[in-house]
Amino acid sequence: MFHLKSKWLALLVGAFLTAGSAFAQDSGPLIDVLVKKGMLTDQEAEELRADLTKDAASGIISTISGGKSTVGLSISGRLQIQYAGLGTSIDGVAANPVSTEHFFLRRIYLGAKAELGNGWSSTLNYDFAGASFDAAFITWRQSDQLVVDVGFRKAPLGLEEWDISSGSLKAIERSPATRYFVESNNGRRLGAASYRTGIFVGGTQDGFFYNVAITNPERDEFSSLTGNSDPGVQSAGTAANNNLAYFVNGGYKGKFGEAGTYRFGASVGDLPDQGGLVLGKGNNLTVYSVYGVLNTGPFDLSAEYLGGKDQNGNAAGTRDAKPSGYWIQPAYMLTSNLEAVVRYSSIDSDGRGVNLSDTTRSSPSGGTMNKADEWYFGGNYYFRGNDVKLQLGYVHAQSRDTVTGGTANAKTDGVRSQMQVNF
Repeated sequence: MFHLKSKWLALLVGAFLTAGSAFAQDSGPLIDVLVKKGMLTDQEAEELRADLTKDAASGIISTISGGKSTVGLSISGRLQIQYAGLGTSIDGVAANPVSTEHFFLRRIYLGAKAELGNGWSSTLNYDFAGASFDAAFITWRQSDQLVVDVGFRKAPLGLEEWDISSGSLKAIERSPATRYFVESNNGRRLGAASYRTGIFVGGTQDGFFYNVAITNPERDEFSSLTGNSDPGVQSAGTAANNNLAYFVNGGYKGKFGEAGTYRFGASVGDLPDQGGLVLGKGNNLTVYSVYGVLNTGPFDLSAEYLGGKDQNGNAAGTRDAKPSGYWIQPAYMLTSNLEAVVRYSSIDSDGRGVNLSDTTRSSPSGGTMNKADEWYFGGNYYFRGNDVKLQLGYVHAQSRDTVTGGTANAKTDGVRSQMQVNF
């Protein structure tokens, strides 16, 4: 390794290398003493430190991982603590629903990623707050142009759901339009994207990016059967979902000026037998999204339009529903730590139905209506970027008109806050 000045020193260094991880963290002061006494040169000391660090890392990986091919192992986590104070008022009723006033743990993520060499890796992420998986897939990376994932992850549809992590959201929760299109089908929401099990292929080159996926048709993230009759990720399928779904996403990203960036794209999903009022009865569901992101220094602007066709999907099951929705979100960094955010979102269910509790998370029910929109006004304080941040926002949401064309109205107002730590 390098020339040692005595047999005693050789034995000492040998003991260091044998102990590996036990000495690696505490060897710095002793090595400094050896340098000061002239027993090691500065260069020899650096080489020794490097060897100790390498051996320590190898020892940790071999101790933690049961796979002999594991060459790297990383642990990650996310903790989000929220407070929701939201009240709903409904025109023409004798008593309004009980308000939400509650602290709760929104997410408790714990994940691991193993690097296996030759382009192979595996990712696992579990949410202990929701008793559900966030990711569980095996990856083969041939190059930047070709990356293949097999397993469980989000389908490539929708900017806010697919491309923006929950830890990077500027408005605490995803928009009502996104939630209406992607969250689990409850007879109103479409359940058309987000968590899926299947095969995912993607890549980038010269600013262009693409993603394609073949998956199970149902959104399904729970580890086993739950109270909402979700079949769990281990399900072999039923008559209601024994068809594959297909997703395509693509676009372009680039730079302008000294610090400006932009990204735009479109995605589409085709879900056979997942439309209508009863799944698996021959009614198909098609959804699509068009989106864009612009950033120029302290200013950020994101927007997305979502649309779809749901065969025999109106509330009576007598005609196709063509729901649509959009959101637009400007944000501005007022200081190096403080950011102001505004978001507007709108939904037209086209006779299928929408409830405020479907789209504004933690909101009391406002009854089934035809349209809904929401304003969000908030601020984010970044103590350590997205790794440690505090978010606070005011929510004003409204639903209106019955699915048959009658007059109706409900409103939700209140505050939402969140403290987040990533590691």
